[in-house]
Amino acid sequence: MYKTLFYLLSFFLFVNCSPDSKPDTTTTENSYFPPLTGNNWETKSISDLGWNQEAVQPLLDYLELKHSKSFLILVNGHIVMENYFNGHSATTNWYWASAGKTLTTALTGIAEQEGYINTNNKVSDYLGTAWTAEPLEKENLITCKHLLTMTSGIEDIANGDAVAPASLTYKADAGTRWAYHNVYVKLQDVIAQATGQSWNTYFNSKLRDKIGMNGVWLPLDNNSVYFSTTRSMARFGLLMLNKGKWENNVILNESFFNAATTTSQNLNLSYGYLWWLNGKSSYRLPQSQLQFSGSIIPDGPNDMFMALGKNDQKIYIIPSKKMVVIRMGDAADSVNPALSDFDNTLWQKINALYQ
Repeated sequence: MYKTLFYLLSFFLFVNCSPDSKPDTTTTENSYFPPLTGNNWETKSISDLGWNQEAVQPLLDYLELKHSKSFLILVNGHIVMENYFNGHSATTNWYWASAGKTLTTALTGIAEQEGYINTNNKVSDYLGTAWTAEPLEKENLITCKHLLTMTSGIEDIANGDAVAPASLTYKADAGTRWAYHNVYVKLQDVIAQATGQSWNTYFNSKLRDKIGMNGVWLPLDNNSVYFSTTRSMARFGLLMLNKGKWENNVILNESFFNAATTTSQNLNLSYGYLWWLNGKSSYRLPQSQLQFSGSIIPDGPNDMFMALGKNDQKIYIIPSKKMVVIRMGDAADSVNPALSDFDNTLWQKINALYQ
């Protein structure tokens, strides 16, 4: 009996350690973090990971067909794919659009952990009253957390994305309606008031410079939009993949990270704190009150959380695979939403790399 067990165990070990067997070690090795300065960034090849080289060109062809400017995959922090299209390069800045909302999320968490704000407090505690055109009793219902979760109740259709006080009118009581709106940007004003620093100064010192990003905030479409290189977007994705830590430095505390990347309210299960969440049982989309069944990106990993911006600016983060995927460019199709059929087709082609 013991001999039989020995032979079975030996056979099992031989099969699993043989040259043709390629166990996935990506989830057990430590993450790599690139230096804060310079262009050095460690890489891994498709063959290093045991991925399917034949799936690479169809993916690149699709990205180019769909008006992409850049595409980057990190695994454990290492660059596995980095491709540029249509005259774009590693040193070219491009806008994040609404994918940059998640930068505001991170700074909100940092300001809270430093004791400057409390996200459960009223926005008017920091900005004063009349920051909206709502009746005072309705305005006083709106907390910073309502801005983080898109549940402020402010009118989201009639006044467009304008955020001047006169355009911030009442639609519903805070916390009772999920609706996508640029009013979240008021959190930047909250942070500036609470810290006594400009938004740019606080952002640069507490986040950008600590993880080696480049970039700048610029006004665009009634909003403050971030522009950076693709690698800088990937640096932020790597920070979030590691739950707010950069090497051994806690930039954003893990408890806030966890709250930001899980369902934040019961109106849109696929929304955290300005992060989109895959793998939930239902979701809602911008400019709509319809609820759809199933996962936002059916062929995407269920544990994926996402920063999604106009014209298909994407940060996909997949903890189970220790993977960050970045796409920057023009709109994949004629429509310009943060989410489109492009996402699911793209993930079918990404899946082909490692399935």
